[in-house]
Amino acid sequence: MAEPKYKRVLLKLGGEALSGEGGYGIEPSVVEEVAAQIERVQRHQVQLAIVIGGGNIWRGQDNIARGMDRATADYMGMLATVINAMALQDALERRGLVTRCLTAIEMRAVAEPHIRRRALHHLELDRVVIFGAGTGNPYFTTDTAAALRALEINAEILLKATKVDGIYEEDPKINLRALKYQRINYKDALNLDKVAIMDNTALSLCMDNDLPIIVFDLMEPNSIERVILGEGIGTLVGRQPTVFG
Repeated sequence: MAEPKYKRVLLKLGGEALSGEGGYGIEPSVVEEVAAQIERVQRHQVQLAIVIGGGNIWRGQDNIARGMDRATADYMGMLATVINAMALQDALERRGLVTRCLTAIEMRAVAEPHIRRRALHHLELDRVVIFGAGTGNPYFTTDTAAALRALEINAEILLKATKVDGIYEEDPKINLRALKYQRINYKDALNLDKVAIMDNTALSLCMDNDLPIIVFDLMEPNSIERVILGEGIGTLVGRQPTVFG
């Protein structure tokens, strides 16, 4: 079996990753596919933590635009992430993986409260740790939560699974000739106006702490495993010079 390039990773999943083609709700077959990918990663004895979004259930920005209080909308979004975390936890455990769900907002009936040392203990016991409820604070995205949790657990890399195969200079759905970055440094990533990689708070947090990021397509076959084994898919964000690939 090939040796993994990384021993401890933080995987960021958007809530839309669980919704399938419909773009809303939870599609069981898609959750099963994500769980199957994670199971393959576990065979390499990689310590894996996951942060998951809630956009498939609750789109706070849409409701803020209609006049909803921002903090209220954000707290509702945090609850949506916990629903997704529980769905993924169930799919993983039915495959025999040992998991722990930790939430930034206490809800002890369904999950453990987030305590950094507890999360580290679970990882050291080879349990898959799923972080729910974002940072537990309004005005912060789950991208920022992913960067924060990755740093807290001393992850070697943050993996951001998306619906595109990397970062492009422009939206490849609009400009079919847009060039893809093989790697891009943090400052150039922060200056991209036409492409949303992750929010600037998350990117700045990774840059300040020298945490590399790989952006890749979740639905490519075995993509999570391939990234962890060091295959050059997706786009690497770090301190190295920017290169198109």
